[in-house]
Amino acid sequence: MTPGRRTLLAALGGGVLAACAGCGGGGGHGGHAAVATLPGAPSSTASASRGGGTRPAAARPPAVAAPLVTRAWIVARYGHRVPRTWGFDAPGVLRALPGGAGRREVALTFDACGGPGGSGYDRALIDFLRRHDVPATLFINSRWIDANPAVFGRLAREPLFEIANHGTRHRPLSVSGRSAYGIPGTRDAGEVYDEVHGNHLKLTRLLGAPPRFFRSGTAYYDDVAARIVRALGERPVTFSVNGDGGATFTPAQVRVTVEAAPSGSVVIGHMNQPGHGTARGIAEAVPRLLASGHRFVRLSDVVR
Repeated sequence: MTPGRRTLLAALGGGVLAACAGCGGGGGHGGHAAVATLPGAPSSTASASRGGGTRPAAARPPAVAAPLVTRAWIVARYGHRVPRTWGFDAPGVLRALPGGAGRREVALTFDACGGPGGSGYDRALIDFLRRHDVPATLFINSRWIDANPAVFGRLAREPLFEIANHGTRHRPLSVSGRSAYGIPGTRDAGEVYDEVHGNHLKLTRLLGAPPRFFRSGTAYYDDVAARIVRALGERPVTFSVNGDGGATFTPAQVRVTVEAAPSGSVVIGHMNQPGHGTARGIAEAVPRLLASGHRFVRLSDVVR
């Protein structure tokens, strides 16, 4: 579901350079009583008949409760599994768009890391995308939302942008405590659940619909953690082009890197570091890509 069909609820309470070299993380997350519906599970309500009407109440079969993915279920299912991979290439993680070079599409994705990684707002970047009608997928961390509730509300109401999950505490996603770029990762399956599902709940409450995509802090996963993300109903995402080097590139470096992005690329940048090179570099690269016949898409436009 795109942001244009989402309803923002009124209250918040209801190897290249590191993808997030300028982003911090750490800490845990409580509130484990929440549950998620198992992807593909049947609805807990009886369905309508094939003729288009509804069955009389007395004739309906008993409602079957959908299986629920709880923290305990995740720990029981994945807690003893040993990961085999670590990095950007875990099985099932989206790195590039489907369809390859023939479609001449590029997805711009921007992280808002929050916390020690920065809770700023690159207004120049977002305003450029608005002026030129360039869609993007925005991966937003729970702490950034808390620091920028009004800005988040405006972004969530704009069909141009798709809101995605960038975690609760901005941690690399590991079931064994591995770190990436000095940022401690989640230590076990339960902490993976906390990192993904904490912000999943917040975004679902604020958007009126669950996010479809998740990117971990630093975009690092092990294969077990990536499977947990999918079990929780989201698609894990990394990137194929590091557009701003974790918000460390100069405008010229951003321009050269993004302009060279091949068709089918998922480009990562940052929208939480105003004053760095991202906005200016993107503003120079995008017109060149458009002139060469590329078009920009949100992830949900092409990933089913």
